[in-house]
Amino acid sequence: MIPPTFIHDLLARADVAEVVGRSVQLKKAGANYKGLCPFHGEKSPSFVVSPTRQTYHCFGCGVHGNAIGFLMEHSGLGFIDAVKELASTMGVAVPDDDASPAERAQAEKAKEQRATLTEVLKKAAQHYRAQLRTSNSTISYLKKRGLSGEIAKRFGLGYAPPGWNGLASVFAQYDDPLLVQAGLVIEKEDEGGEASASGGGNSFASGTGSGSRRRWDRFRDRVMFPIRDVKGEVIGFGARVMDGGGEPKYLNSPETPVFVKGRELYGLFEARQAIRERGYVLVTEGYMDVVALAQLGFANAVATLGTACTADHVAKLLRFSEHIVFSFDGDSAGRRAAARAMEAVLTHATDTRSFRFLFLPPEHDPDSYVREHGPEAFEALVAAAVPLSQQVAAQAADNCDMSTAEGRSRMLATARPWLEQLPGGLLREQMTADLAALGGVTADTLRTHWNLAGSGGQRPERTQRGQMPDSAGASSDQRARGDGSAGPWPSKFRRDSNARYAPAKRAPLRAATPLDRAAQILLNKADLWLQYPAEVHELLCEAPPPYGELFARFERVLHDQGPLPLHGMVDELLRDADPDNDGLRQVVERLRGLHELSDEASTAEQLQAILNGLKLDAVNDEINLLLESGELSDAAVQRRNELMSLRAALKGRV
Repeated sequence: MIPPTFIHDLLARADVAEVVGRSVQLKKAGANYKGLCPFHGEKSPSFVVSPTRQTYHCFGCGVHGNAIGFLMEHSGLGFIDAVKELASTMGVAVPDDDASPAERAQAEKAKEQRATLTEVLKKAAQHYRAQLRTSNSTISYLKKRGLSGEIAKRFGLGYAPPGWNGLASVFAQYDDPLLVQAGLVIEKEDEGGEASASGGGNSFASGTGSGSRRRWDRFRDRVMFPIRDVKGEVIGFGARVMDGGGEPKYLNSPETPVFVKGRELYGLFEARQAIRERGYVLVTEGYMDVVALAQLGFANAVATLGTACTADHVAKLLRFSEHIVFSFDGDSAGRRAAARAMEAVLTHATDTRSFRFLFLPPEHDPDSYVREHGPEAFEALVAAAVPLSQQVAAQAADNCDMSTAEGRSRMLATARPWLEQLPGGLLREQMTADLAALGGVTADTLRTHWNLAGSGGQRPERTQRGQMPDSAGASSDQRARGDGSAGPWPSKFRRDSNARYAPAKRAPLRAATPLDRAAQILLNKADLWLQYPAEVHELLCEAPPPYGELFARFERVLHDQGPLPLHGMVDELLRDADPDNDGLRQVVERLRGLHELSDEASTAEQLQAILNGLKLDAVNDEINLLLESGELSDAAVQRRNELMSLRAALKGRV
């Protein structure tokens, strides 16, 4: 865990205008800077960066944050990675109290190796792009596929020419082990094996005698698709043969220290802006689909890389959108791929997210369908895509005779482990009810049956609690910010849990701040957390220190350990806390003295009143920022009017 004091000092030293300015063209506007918002399409700048407040804010779409928040939002980085990225640009080492000197040395070595490999891959990508410009046959092939030069440039497409040692003209040392580590070159013992059998006599030989080795380019006579991470660094390649080429048709880089197929998605770097504009991400089955769809107006498409969709893929996508549509061919292979994708999203399926499944006619892929039927028809298919709830029911009922009791029982038995992976919440309740109806039983009957262990005894309570997924690997990290920045509340991250507490008896507290009271209520009645949307969660976790960190730790404990008694939760809130963070310790120790809460409805009303007060502060802060900026665009005026109305409404509730 990174000490909160380090994060605070890092933000104090960072210049948010400089951080944002690396990605957004900013112009001076009084005490602030203005530019076009990188998070939504706009023609008139409504994106304001305030050096005084060390924050950015868009009056068009409402995004708001600090330097770390910008790196997370714009680059899709998790909190820890964003902190490390910011620290790296400032030449500051990130402390890691839990790591031994050997672990720190190993981490530094891995970082250096990654930087070296990405530099090698970048150089290869430049070479492939240069080769494409001189290959008329490859250019003709891409034009025949309907791709423009603009799209080829945007995705960095290239060409690997024939020949076994083409990269020898690029790298002075063709026998450099880095070329093998980066997946660009294949090396094997010279024993008459693959190299000789496939024409390897022309490959590069190193060594002498029986110990000599041969190496040759992995990619030859193929269209090259650079695979970039969310920061835009080349981490691998996808390659496709042209018409009349050999096998395999598609070839990806092998897994390397910088490229893991189960975590990376082709086209995500290029699709970030379009995903925000369209409001959803479209997951396809191949990189040719991604490039072709971008050409046809669907620049929000990404693709897995020769592997099934994984939970890591889903987590990464959720950093950019809470609405994901999977596109599959309508054949049996597409159905199998859909089943794997369905299983990958289950632990992430909270009440506020949407996962849908689109099945194309067997004779079409996304590219051909759009070309034949038009973008509007494809958009209609997306809108009519099957939601997760229906996909689970259809998958469970597959090969079950639903006209018989046996078939319906089999369907329910098949669906049970899938439903148990869902986080606690209304979606899980509704899917349980729908499946019960489909199976011919009542929802109560199904719940009663599923709550019994196989031996007939009661299933342990902790195995029944709702899970709290990682939300794209970002939320629990984000909650750790504790940067104290006020401002409007984002609506990107959600959490769900069935957590309930059995609080210990405590003496009444003589005095408590509103945030103390909010913490007391939530620690004892965690189910109230579920009744509020993501912006409220974010509002609490961005409260001034030390309360923001307290709520962030509270959420992480729920995620990692589930419900705990109050005294156990307090102990966990202090575990691994920075010993110098007296503020957090004082607040948590004060919580030990809070009395037990009753189940009266007034408790929820008290929490709502506290939240209304916090919201009012955030609204006032944004109004002040707007007035300071002098922004007079239509979007700013509209936002000001909205804020004034919201402030008036909140004043009546506080």
